[in-house]
Amino acid sequence: MEVILNYRTHIVSSLSEIGQSAWDALASSQDKPNPFLSYAFLHALHESGSAAPDAGWQPQFLTLYDGEDLAAALPLYVKYHSYGEYVFDWAWADAYGRNGLEYYPKLLSAIPFTPVTGPRLLARDETARAALIEVLRHVQQSTEVSSTHILFPPEEHARQLGEAGFLLRSGVQFHWVNQGYADFDAFLATLEQKKRKNIRAERRKVREAGVTLRRVRGVDATDDDWRFFTRCYRHTYAEHYSKPYLNLDFFRRIGREMPHNLLLVIAEREGTPIAASLVVHDENTLYGRYWGALEHVPCLHFETAYYQPLEFCIEQGIGVFEGGAQGEHKMARGFLPTRTWSAHWLKHPAFADAIERFLEQEAGGIDDYIDELNDRNPFRDGA
Repeated sequence: MEVILNYRTHIVSSLSEIGQSAWDALASSQDKPNPFLSYAFLHALHESGSAAPDAGWQPQFLTLYDGEDLAAALPLYVKYHSYGEYVFDWAWADAYGRNGLEYYPKLLSAIPFTPVTGPRLLARDETARAALIEVLRHVQQSTEVSSTHILFPPEEHARQLGEAGFLLRSGVQFHWVNQGYADFDAFLATLEQKKRKNIRAERRKVREAGVTLRRVRGVDATDDDWRFFTRCYRHTYAEHYSKPYLNLDFFRRIGREMPHNLLLVIAEREGTPIAASLVVHDENTLYGRYWGALEHVPCLHFETAYYQPLEFCIEQGIGVFEGGAQGEHKMARGFLPTRTWSAHWLKHPAFADAIERFLEQEAGGIDDYIDELNDRNPFRDGA
């Protein structure tokens, strides 16, 4: 524990205890930060009640201070369920229950409801990062939790956690890479003929249905736009017999606090809006996030959630479009498989051993799956 002696440790239940300037200065100094790490996004989740104790997300952020300066921080939650995580451990929870053990509460480091890779072990240098890992190890051993889970860290941070005794798990997402395309047709020209034909047919179906699309930058979005988007978002969850994670207050907050990172795509027919998607972006990466529709139009989801954002990436020179969780169907639209990581620590020795064996078997299956996906490369030259 000597590594942490030079730091003052705090566990905070609200980002306001840290302050926006201190948090954003640390978050933005990391390698490959993203908008979801920002104070604006996280604070909106907490203050809107979307990721709050009443919803089963109890913030318990770890912070290390060097004097008055924030040297390291870990976004951390005490969780009482496994909803909104996108790295599935329901079977683990069930196994605990069948053996008379409690799986919840557990500790989770993640951006709630957001399966986006990015820094979790925020630190100004490697010494502070090593100290942060030591603090986490002490906390998880000294509290009444079954386990700790760190979701979607960059690979180098996952490896550090592996060296600290965490079990590593990998998964797959689908990302599109901008090769400097002049326009959408130039991108289409790189795809296999069948894929190119299918995309054009899907876009044509939307036009023939009388649907038009408009893109609304966050800085131009009105309260009516946010109300309409939230209505679409909630309607689509209801159609799938699910409860939406996010509410109008959350969308209003990010619309107000981080508008330069937001783009709405609104679909209209005869002047009446019928569907919308919301993506988040910075200068380098666009992240597919939320979608909803009030009525069904064939292929409208692809147009609003994929093709319009792809055109936006090409026009703005954005290099990568991360398509979100799951979805092999994205490959036919130019997205390629990308490995993701998570790190897991379990207090119960027997369960830790059993899950380690499971993850070893699963890792082989993930490797085979990625190889199989790469054999189905949608590009003409197989790049």
